[in-house]
Amino acid sequence: MKNEVKIHEVDPSLNTRRSFLKLGGLTLVTAGLVMAGCSDNDNDEPMEDTSLPGVRNGVFDLGSGDFGVLTYAYALEQLEADFYTKVVNASGFNATFNDIERQVLTDLYHHEVIHRDFFKAALTGGLPDPSSQLLPSLAFNYGSLNFNSRTEVLATAKALEDTGVAAYNGAGKLIKTPAYLLLAGKIVSVEARHASAIRSLINPNSSDFAGDDIVSTSSGLDAAKDPSKILPIAGGFITTKFTAKYLP
Repeated sequence: MKNEVKIHEVDPSLNTRRSFLKLGGLTLVTAGLVMAGCSDNDNDEPMEDTSLPGVRNGVFDLGSGDFGVLTYAYALEQLEADFYTKVVNASGFNATFNDIERQVLTDLYHHEVIHRDFFKAALTGGLPDPSSQLLPSLAFNYGSLNFNSRTEVLATAKALEDTGVAAYNGAGKLIKTPAYLLLAGKIVSVEARHASAIRSLINPNSSDFAGDDIVSTSSGLDAAKDPSKILPIAGGFITTKFTAKYLP
């Protein structure tokens, strides 16, 4: 079945980065009000069945079009919010990370919770029948990941943030409603700041914050990946089963 996932020494520049992170989170709260008020359809023509998320053949499918992309983003934001919630609530959080690291990780935690709740509210307000069409709260399993290990936590955060940026960049071309595309662009700018901050924590005073492994030396752009490339990666942490049959 296509795209099936088992939803089974400190860099001084980080102080400046933290201020950007805070501004990004605050801006998104305001943006959410705009999105919740947008109409998903400007005419009375019925939408194709595949455009709406919901249970198909006993398994929840993300759907297609704008609602499919927003539901896809909601799934990814649930994962990031859950990860950072576990990070900041780990028993050794204060001992494992220094002051700046704790501040950055706490900011990321707050942002991802805002992102998750934002998508939930927007989809609840936009879907014709959110009781059956809203993606449920997902369950996660991080395997042997030690949340009291600085190395393991930051490596996982790096992977999640880089993947999140590539996911938003790849999904942009699938969004038809201008207001939704604008908001996705705002969110991916915040996710890129997250990725940059984590990379600077791992390798301070280096160029890794915009390394050649993520920014193309020929185009100067971040990577962009389709949902079919992103979901198998995210699915390694998600234990709730869903499909994305109608997304590329």
